[in-house]
Amino acid sequence: MGILDVRTALVSGAARGIGAAVARRLARDGARVLVADILDDVGQRTAREIAATGAPAVYVHLDVRREEDWRAACVLARALFGGLDILVNNAGIGEGGFLEDTSLEQLHRIASINVDGVFLGMRECLPLLSTGGKRWAGGAAIVNLSSVAGLIGSPRLHAYGASKGAVRLMTKSVALECGIKKYPVRVNSVHPGIIDTDMVQLLVNGTMEARAIDEPAARKFLADRAPMGRMGKPEEIASVIAFLCSDDASFVTGSEVVVDGGMTAQ
Repeated sequence: MGILDVRTALVSGAARGIGAAVARRLARDGARVLVADILDDVGQRTAREIAATGAPAVYVHLDVRREEDWRAACVLARALFGGLDILVNNAGIGEGGFLEDTSLEQLHRIASINVDGVFLGMRECLPLLSTGGKRWAGGAAIVNLSSVAGLIGSPRLHAYGASKGAVRLMTKSVALECGIKKYPVRVNSVHPGIIDTDMVQLLVNGTMEARAIDEPAARKFLADRAPMGRMGKPEEIASVIAFLCSDDASFVTGSEVVVDGGMTAQ
Protein backbone atom coordinates (compact mmCIF):
# COMPACT_ATOMS: atom_id res chain seq x y z
CA MET A 1 0.00 0.00 0.00
CA GLY A 2 1.11 3.55 -0.68
CA ILE A 3 1.39 6.20 2.00
CA LEU A 4 -1.27 8.27 0.21
CA ASP A 5 -3.72 5.52 -0.77
CA VAL A 6 -7.26 6.69 -1.57
CA ARG A 7 -6.43 10.36 -1.02
CA THR A 8 -7.26 12.96 -3.63
CA ALA A 9 -4.67 15.59 -4.55
CA LEU A 10 -4.86 18.73 -6.66
CA VAL A 11 -1.53 20.00 -7.98
CA SER A 12 -1.43 23.37 -9.73
CA GLY A 13 1.13 24.05 -12.44
CA ALA A 14 1.35 20.28 -12.88
CA ALA A 15 1.83 20.06 -16.63
CA ARG A 16 5.62 20.04 -16.41
CA GLY A 17 8.62 20.65 -14.17
CA ILE A 18 8.28 20.33 -10.42
CA GLY A 19 4.49 20.19 -10.66
CA ALA A 20 4.52 17.19 -13.00
CA ALA A 21 7.09 15.44 -10.80
CA VAL A 22 4.87 16.04 -7.76
CA ALA A 23 1.77 14.73 -9.54
CA ARG A 24 3.65 11.58 -10.59
CA ARG A 25 5.06 11.01 -7.10
CA LEU A 26 1.73 11.48 -5.33
CA ALA A 27 0.10 9.09 -7.80
CA ARG A 28 2.88 6.54 -7.23
CA ASP A 29 2.20 6.79 -3.51
CA GLY A 30 -1.48 5.98 -4.06
CA ALA A 31 -3.19 9.34 -4.51
CA ARG A 32 -5.80 10.18 -7.10
CA VAL A 33 -4.50 13.29 -8.83
CA LEU A 34 -6.02 16.31 -10.51
CA VAL A 35 -3.34 17.65 -12.83
CA ALA A 36 -4.13 21.37 -13.02
CA ASP A 37 -2.57 23.90 -15.40
CA ILE A 38 -3.23 26.35 -18.23
CA LEU A 39 -1.00 24.37 -20.62
CA ASP A 40 -3.83 22.15 -21.80
CA ASP A 41 -1.99 19.95 -24.31
CA VAL A 42 1.00 19.32 -22.05
CA GLY A 43 -1.18 18.90 -18.98
CA GLN A 44 -3.46 16.39 -20.66
CA ARG A 45 -0.41 14.41 -21.77
CA THR A 46 0.97 14.38 -18.23
CA ALA A 47 -2.39 13.17 -16.88
CA ARG A 48 -2.55 10.43 -19.52
CA GLU A 49 0.98 9.28 -18.68
CA ILE A 50 0.07 9.03 -15.00
CA ALA A 51 -3.19 7.23 -15.78
CA ALA A 52 -1.27 4.75 -17.94
CA THR A 53 0.51 3.55 -14.79
CA GLY A 54 -2.86 2.59 -13.32
CA ALA A 55 -3.28 5.63 -11.06
CA PRO A 56 -6.46 7.72 -11.37
CA ALA A 57 -5.42 11.05 -12.92
CA VAL A 58 -7.49 13.75 -14.57
CA TYR A 59 -6.48 17.02 -16.19
CA VAL A 60 -8.30 20.23 -15.26
CA HIS A 61 -7.75 23.64 -16.81
CA LEU A 62 -6.85 26.01 -13.98
CA ASP A 63 -5.72 29.61 -14.21
CA VAL A 64 -4.75 30.16 -10.58
CA ARG A 65 -5.61 33.86 -10.84
CA ARG A 66 -9.29 33.12 -11.49
CA GLU A 67 -11.68 32.39 -8.64
CA GLU A 68 -14.09 30.67 -10.99
CA ASP A 69 -11.41 28.24 -12.16
CA TRP A 70 -10.62 27.24 -8.59
CA ARG A 71 -14.29 26.75 -7.83
CA ALA A 72 -14.74 24.59 -10.92
CA ALA A 73 -11.73 22.48 -9.91
CA CYS A 74 -13.25 21.93 -6.46
CA VAL A 75 -16.57 20.90 -8.03
CA LEU A 76 -14.70 18.41 -10.22
CA ALA A 77 -12.77 16.99 -7.26
CA ARG A 78 -16.01 16.45 -5.39
CA ALA A 79 -17.81 14.95 -8.37
CA LEU A 80 -15.04 12.56 -9.41
CA PHE A 81 -13.45 11.60 -6.10
CA GLY A 82 -15.80 12.77 -3.36
CA GLY A 83 -13.64 15.61 -2.10
CA LEU A 84 -10.05 16.68 -1.59
CA ASP A 85 -7.28 15.70 0.83
CA ILE A 86 -4.17 17.35 -0.58
CA LEU A 87 -3.51 20.71 -2.23
CA VAL A 88 -0.11 21.52 -3.72
CA ASN A 89 0.10 25.16 -4.80
CA ASN A 90 2.95 24.83 -7.26
CA ALA A 91 2.02 27.17 -10.13
CA GLY A 92 4.36 30.13 -10.41
CA ILE A 93 6.44 32.27 -12.73
CA GLY A 94 9.99 33.52 -12.43
CA GLU A 95 11.11 36.77 -13.99
CA GLY A 96 14.14 38.86 -13.21
CA GLY A 97 15.56 42.29 -13.90
CA PHE A 98 17.08 45.30 -12.20
CA LEU A 99 14.70 47.47 -10.19
CA GLU A 100 14.97 50.39 -12.61
CA ASP A 101 13.96 48.11 -15.49
CA THR A 102 10.97 46.52 -13.76
CA SER A 103 7.54 47.85 -14.59
CA LEU A 104 4.64 47.96 -12.18
CA GLU A 105 2.79 45.69 -14.60
CA GLN A 106 5.55 43.08 -14.31
CA LEU A 107 5.47 43.25 -10.51
CA HIS A 108 1.70 42.77 -10.52
CA ARG A 109 1.89 39.89 -13.03
CA ILE A 110 4.33 37.97 -10.85
CA ALA A 111 2.28 38.61 -7.72
CA SER A 112 -1.01 37.67 -9.41
CA ILE A 113 0.24 34.14 -10.05
CA ASN A 114 2.70 33.53 -7.22
CA VAL A 115 0.70 35.17 -4.43
CA ASP A 116 -2.92 35.52 -5.54
CA GLY A 117 -2.88 31.97 -6.89
CA VAL A 118 -1.76 30.51 -3.55
CA PHE A 119 -4.27 32.63 -1.64
CA LEU A 120 -7.18 31.60 -3.87
CA GLY A 121 -6.16 27.95 -3.86
CA MET A 122 -6.12 27.78 -0.08
CA ARG A 123 -9.30 29.78 0.36
CA GLU A 124 -11.35 27.88 -2.19
CA CYS A 125 -10.08 24.39 -1.31
CA LEU A 126 -10.13 24.74 2.48
CA PRO A 127 -13.78 23.62 2.95
CA LEU A 128 -13.10 20.37 1.07
CA LEU A 129 -9.80 19.84 2.84
CA SER A 130 -11.35 20.46 6.26
CA THR A 131 -13.83 17.69 5.56
CA GLY A 132 -11.38 15.30 3.92
CA GLY A 133 -8.82 15.73 6.67
CA LYS A 134 -11.12 14.14 9.23
CA ARG A 135 -10.45 10.74 7.65
CA TRP A 136 -6.70 10.72 8.23
CA ALA A 137 -4.53 10.58 11.31
CA GLY A 138 -2.37 13.38 9.96
CA GLY A 139 -5.26 15.38 8.54
CA ALA A 140 -5.36 16.98 5.11
CA ALA A 141 -2.33 18.78 3.74
CA ILE A 142 -1.59 22.00 1.93
CA VAL A 143 1.92 22.46 0.54
CA ASN A 144 2.81 25.83 -0.95
CA LEU A 145 5.85 26.17 -3.19
CA SER A 146 7.96 29.10 -2.12
CA SER A 147 11.68 29.37 -2.90
CA VAL A 148 15.03 30.11 -1.33
CA ALA A 149 14.39 33.51 -2.94
CA GLY A 150 11.68 33.90 -0.31
CA LEU A 151 14.31 33.51 2.42
CA ILE A 152 17.34 35.44 1.16
CA GLY A 153 17.86 38.40 -1.12
CA SER A 154 19.03 37.97 -4.70
CA PRO A 155 20.04 40.65 -7.20
CA ARG A 156 17.50 41.07 -10.01
CA LEU A 157 14.94 38.94 -8.17
CA HIS A 158 13.25 41.58 -6.03
CA ALA A 159 9.75 41.02 -7.47
CA TYR A 160 10.04 37.23 -7.51
CA GLY A 161 11.58 37.16 -4.04
CA ALA A 162 8.85 39.41 -2.66
CA SER A 163 6.19 37.06 -4.01
CA LYS A 164 7.85 33.98 -2.54
CA GLY A 165 8.41 35.71 0.79
CA ALA A 166 4.68 36.44 0.83
CA VAL A 167 3.95 32.76 0.24
CA ARG A 168 6.20 31.84 3.18
CA LEU A 169 4.37 34.04 5.68
CA MET A 170 0.90 33.41 4.26
CA THR A 171 1.58 29.70 4.78
CA LYS A 172 2.45 30.21 8.44
CA SER A 173 -0.58 32.41 9.05
CA VAL A 174 -3.02 29.93 7.51
CA ALA A 175 -1.41 27.09 9.46
CA LEU A 176 -2.12 29.01 12.66
CA GLU A 177 -5.68 29.76 11.57
CA CYS A 178 -6.34 26.07 10.90
CA GLY A 179 -5.00 25.26 14.35
CA ILE A 180 -7.13 27.90 16.05
CA LYS A 181 -10.26 26.69 14.24
CA LYS A 182 -9.41 23.04 14.91
CA TYR A 183 -9.41 22.22 11.21
CA PRO A 184 -7.62 18.93 10.47
CA VAL A 185 -5.43 20.63 7.86
CA ARG A 186 -1.65 21.07 7.99
CA VAL A 187 -0.07 23.87 5.97
CA ASN A 188 3.62 23.99 5.06
CA SER A 189 5.88 25.66 2.52
CA VAL A 190 8.71 24.12 0.52
CA HIS A 191 11.65 26.26 -0.55
CA PRO A 192 13.57 24.79 -3.50
CA GLY A 193 16.99 26.02 -4.44
CA ILE A 194 18.11 25.92 -8.06
CA ILE A 195 16.23 23.04 -9.65
CA ASP A 196 16.87 21.84 -13.19
CA THR A 197 13.54 22.82 -14.82
CA ASP A 198 12.32 25.20 -17.50
CA MET A 199 12.54 28.04 -14.98
CA VAL A 200 16.29 27.48 -14.69
CA GLN A 201 16.47 27.92 -18.45
CA LEU A 202 15.47 31.55 -17.83
CA LEU A 203 18.62 31.92 -15.76
CA VAL A 204 20.69 30.24 -18.43
CA ASN A 205 19.22 32.49 -21.11
CA GLY A 206 20.48 35.53 -19.26
CA THR A 207 17.41 37.01 -17.60
CA MET A 208 18.95 36.76 -14.12
CA GLU A 209 22.38 35.96 -12.70
CA ALA A 210 23.63 34.03 -15.72
CA ARG A 211 23.67 37.10 -17.95
CA ALA A 212 26.37 37.34 -20.61
CA ILE A 213 27.95 33.89 -20.30
CA ASP A 214 27.45 30.87 -22.51
CA GLU A 215 25.06 28.06 -21.59
CA PRO A 216 27.53 25.45 -20.26
CA ALA A 217 29.26 28.10 -18.15
CA ALA A 218 25.89 29.42 -16.97
CA ARG A 219 24.73 25.99 -15.87
CA LYS A 220 28.01 25.40 -14.02
CA PHE A 221 27.68 28.82 -12.39
CA LEU A 222 24.22 27.94 -11.13
CA ALA A 223 25.23 24.47 -9.97
CA ASP A 224 28.21 25.86 -8.07
CA ARG A 225 25.94 28.05 -5.93
CA ALA A 226 25.03 24.96 -3.89
CA PRO A 227 27.71 23.32 -1.72
CA MET A 228 26.60 19.97 -3.17
CA GLY A 229 27.88 21.24 -6.51
CA ARG A 230 24.82 20.52 -8.63
CA MET A 231 21.29 21.63 -9.37
CA GLY A 232 18.45 19.75 -7.76
CA LYS A 233 16.05 17.46 -9.59
CA PRO A 234 12.27 17.96 -9.65
CA GLU A 235 11.87 14.47 -8.19
CA GLU A 236 13.88 15.51 -5.14
CA ILE A 237 11.35 18.26 -4.42
CA ALA A 238 8.48 15.86 -5.08
CA SER A 239 9.74 13.36 -2.51
CA VAL A 240 9.76 16.03 0.22
CA ILE A 241 6.26 17.15 -0.73
CA ALA A 242 5.00 13.55 -0.63
CA PHE A 243 6.30 13.26 2.92
CA LEU A 244 4.59 16.48 3.98
CA CYS A 245 1.31 15.22 2.53
CA SER A 246 1.48 11.94 4.43
CA ASP A 247 0.60 10.91 7.97
CA ASP A 248 4.35 10.60 8.60
CA ALA A 249 4.32 14.42 8.84
CA SER A 250 1.33 14.50 11.20
CA PHE A 251 2.99 17.00 13.61
CA VAL A 252 4.45 19.25 10.91
CA THR A 253 2.57 22.47 10.19
CA GLY A 254 3.58 26.08 9.69
CA SER A 255 7.05 24.90 8.70
CA GLU A 256 9.33 26.01 5.91
CA VAL A 257 11.23 23.09 4.42
CA VAL A 258 14.35 24.11 2.51
CA VAL A 259 15.56 21.79 -0.28
CA ASP A 260 18.52 23.58 -1.77
CA GLY A 261 21.68 21.45 -1.58
CA GLY A 262 23.01 23.64 1.21
CA MET A 263 22.72 26.92 -0.67
CA THR A 264 21.19 28.92 2.20
CA ALA A 265 23.47 27.32 4.81
CA GLN A 266 26.37 29.44 3.60
